[in-house]
Amino acid sequence: MATREITRSPAVEDYCKAIFTLEARTEEPVSTNPLAERLGITPGSVSAMLKRLGEVGLIEHHPYRGVRLTADGRNVALEVIRHHRLLELFLAESLQMPWDRVHAEAEVLEHVISEDLEQLIADKLGDPTIDPHGDPIPSAELELQELETLALERLREGDSGLFVRVSDSDPEMLRYLSERGIAPGDRLHVRERQPFGGPLLVSFDDGRSEQAIGGRLAHAMRVQVDREPAAGDDGKRVRRERIVTEPAAAPRESDSPGGAGREEVSA
Repeated sequence: MATREITRSPAVEDYCKAIFTLEARTEEPVSTNPLAERLGITPGSVSAMLKRLGEVGLIEHHPYRGVRLTADGRNVALEVIRHHRLLELFLAESLQMPWDRVHAEAEVLEHVISEDLEQLIADKLGDPTIDPHGDPIPSAELELQELETLALERLREGDSGLFVRVSDSDPEMLRYLSERGIAPGDRLHVRERQPFGGPLLVSFDDGRSEQAIGGRLAHAMRVQVDREPAAGDDGKRVRRERIVTEPAAAPRESDSPGGAGREEVSA
């Protein structure tokens, strides 16, 4: 009974999501310090929880390198990611909630909805494959497909492509895009790259005036480019059981070892 409780607790689900995200970025074992930084808790608290996760078979330890999720651990991560992204889309499409608010609500609900409710939501939405921010939704079989994309900041002058996804971790960033009528599904063209790390001047196919986009926003926006990535580009190819850049949620104070608090992060 104790094993079942830890396996299904919100804290365990949040740890699995965080490990899954970090492991997908580098395809290397995840060490304690990056995991602690992502979850906003102390390395000591992370070490204690990792020991518990290992005991119930959700992770495997690689000496002097870090941890990887087992098949069971990946399933835990993918299941809660599916819950989260289906909830975001349901709130946005069925309840007309702005896309900059759905993440926070889904963070609360993702741990408590039943599998029956998950299926009802999926059926209601027509078994969708992406959420409001363009992030892929794992299938009911817990498979995750991703398109090859580049961060907007990596595009070259003259490149064109389709804006397909954006991180949902910063509501102000999402509101900024909404105010300018920019959303996943828009086609864009890089007219100019300003020198010395300056912004890109980007036009959109619907005739809007050029937008200057740089900094964290250009890093957060992902584009399916109309060319093959050059050497050194950070394109993400189609693959199963992978997420790219979304931060994971910190464990709740009542569930996390050492009583660590939560921080507002993404699924």
